[in-house]
Amino acid sequence: MWIELHPYWIAGINALGIPMAHLLIAWGITQLPESCFSRPLDKKEQNLRLYLRLFQIKRWKHYLPDGAPWLKGFSKSSLQSTEREYLETFVKETRRGECSHWLQWLAISCFIVWTPSPYHLIILIYATLSNLPCILNLRYTRIRLIRILHPSTQSI
Repeated sequence: MWIELHPYWIAGINALGIPMAHLLIAWGITQLPESCFSRPLDKKEQNLRLYLRLFQIKRWKHYLPDGAPWLKGFSKSSLQSTEREYLETFVKETRRGECSHWLQWLAISCFIVWTPSPYHLIILIYATLSNLPCILNLRYTRIRLIRILHPSTQSI
């Protein structure tokens, strides 16, 4: 613990601050223009087998909530169209969601500076479990969408 606080302050800051970190970061990312999430196809992120075999993503991805609609963002819970423009927007929105979860993971992990041992491990475990599955699912979804948009990536 790097910052000494009374246990009541620690409990209050963590109980209010962690949900606020989730919400404020998610809301802030939804306010950024779509152009912030446009970039060329990255061949390194195309290994679909990794997500299917190692992470067994099809077994658990349907349990994850889609928080974007709560903040009037782009819903990624199901495919609404197969038109190219929609799919390209969907790819950008998976990048937006991934960015949001990476920042949430980082921000929540910073709560360890005032959380004493061994409770700081709970913070780190929570930060990981609340964000890593979402990041994996967003990457998996993006790979599948890019394969629809660019069939030449199928062999990657």
